[in-house]
Amino acid sequence: MKAAVVTDFSLPPRYDEFPEPTASGEHELVVDVLAAGLHPRVRSQASGSHYTSTGSLPMVPGVDGVGRDERGRLRYFVLDEPTLGAMAERTVIDARRSIVLPDDADPVQIAAAVNPVLSSWLALKNRAGFQPGQSVLVLGATGSAGRMSVQVARHFGAGRVVVAGRNAERLALAAAAGAQASVSVLGDDDAVADAIAREAADVDVVLDYVWGPLTTLAMTALITARPDRGKPLTWVEIGSVGGGTAGIPSAALRSSKLSLVGSGQGSVGAAEIVAELPAMAAAIAAGDFSLDATTVPLAEVERAFADPSLVEARVVIVPR
Repeated sequence: MKAAVVTDFSLPPRYDEFPEPTASGEHELVVDVLAAGLHPRVRSQASGSHYTSTGSLPMVPGVDGVGRDERGRLRYFVLDEPTLGAMAERTVIDARRSIVLPDDADPVQIAAAVNPVLSSWLALKNRAGFQPGQSVLVLGATGSAGRMSVQVARHFGAGRVVVAGRNAERLALAAAAGAQASVSVLGDDDAVADAIAREAADVDVVLDYVWGPLTTLAMTALITARPDRGKPLTWVEIGSVGGGTAGIPSAALRSSKLSLVGSGQGSVGAAEIVAELPAMAAAIAAGDFSLDATTVPLAEVERAFADPSLVEARVVIVPR
């Protein structure tokens, strides 16, 4: 069969032959793949840089998608297989890590939206214990998942959402999605810290897609300016585009009711993810989240990975 095949982590996947998959376990199914999302998580998987990478080559990237099983049913699935992902004509799924979709579900829309929605959905609901009326700061709201987190927070009944990021145009898009305030993190550190403290000192949850030095700056600013340091603050680390490490001031942990948690593969178990999928897919199908998807045929997968203009797009790989 044809697939997006990685033979060198320094090169984009190529459209090539890959062995036909076979189902061997009790819960395994072979599905015809109809749509697979090219998320940032998939880019890091294909480059071997994600923290879950095993280094095994050759491999087919793709961590989730929509396929049709042997009984003709549409399924959204999540994969945890290091060498055969979703970017192939067919793949093997674990039925326990999938849900059956309505016959009229749009495979492209589901494949495009579930991953970015999942990011903040799990962070808020499973890791932060978010409650309606609480307020949120999104650090890194200019990425696709960060922008989507504004809509997810509003979906869960957030009373106030503040967005922070570098790109002014995308920050404006995040604000238009329902945020009440925005902060540019470009420029002088003191000015950035003042702006974050002014707009977000009293938030309940921080969704951090950045990490690195900005986290240190923002955490110090927030806690210093917090009017009631006894009010719980849950800081959820989701991404690390700003750096793999961040200096956490010891005083931040001692002088405030700060909880620092992560949200990602491992900190949220497979069973927890699957339990959230039906409600998530229903919300996406109902049009609760706005997202534009760009489809690219599997035969052009190398272009999809290599074209700089598609890096920030929500790309979905389709059979043809």
